[in-house]
Amino acid sequence: MPDATTRSGGTATAAAQAAATEFAAAELDTTVPPLVAADAAAGQAAAVVVPLGFAARGTRALLSPWSRLCLLLGLLAAAGSCVLLFQPQKLLTHGWPHQFGGAAAAVLFAVAYGLCATAFVPRPLLSLAAGALFGSALGTGAAVAGTVLAAGISFGLGRVLGQDALRPLLRGRVLKAADGLLSRHGFRSMLAARLFPGLPFWAVNYCAAVSRMRWGHYLLATALGSIPNTAAYVVAGARAARPTSPIFLIAVASIAVPTLIGAFVAWRKRHHLRGH
Repeated sequence: MPDATTRSGGTATAAAQAAATEFAAAELDTTVPPLVAADAAAGQAAAVVVPLGFAARGTRALLSPWSRLCLLLGLLAAAGSCVLLFQPQKLLTHGWPHQFGGAAAAVLFAVAYGLCATAFVPRPLLSLAAGALFGSALGTGAAVAGTVLAAGISFGLGRVLGQDALRPLLRGRVLKAADGLLSRHGFRSMLAARLFPGLPFWAVNYCAAVSRMRWGHYLLATALGSIPNTAAYVVAGARAARPTSPIFLIAVASIAVPTLIGAFVAWRKRHHLRGH
């Protein structure tokens, strides 16, 4: 009897081990149909996905490219309205305290120059005011600094708020050619645009922002290219009390001659731009 019992126990133990081995092999079996596995994975993914709440959807809508572009247009419209309503250029040309002079006043004027130029106040008027208030040397430094500040503010606004929405709209040969010049030859293109006084300052800023031009190339080309034209206006403003003086006449000629040359070059190159 003990031998029979032992033999029965050994048989039962072996059978249990075999059943466990078969169960483990069934779990590790890789012959599961692919469709079943895909359905299971999709079910797990669906279980993980959580619908966005109202706040999340609102944040996504506010940060979309078109929402940012609308914000940029609103800011520009508000700036232009403030200029028309308050006319800050009068403060720079007539209401600036003359007893407040020196380098500190020039720095303050440069900041005011940059903000006003960003808000579409004409730069020639601001440069004339710089010359009338601070003279040729200090006025030129303040005007150039204000020009770079205004260009940097406009470029930053356009790059952050407008580039993503406007780049897909760059269609047509002329727009693509202009974008290619600004993106591939940023410094050279921007330097030429600043040296040519006939191009609107704000338009050049936002066109450059929509392109892939680098910040460093943009600011350096703006600083260097704005010096001749800005200095001419500043000198004219400093010598405005004596319009027949040789220095005033040279300053006026320095403004008129580059404008005529730039217009002639643009007219000659119009076919080359359309051909790209």
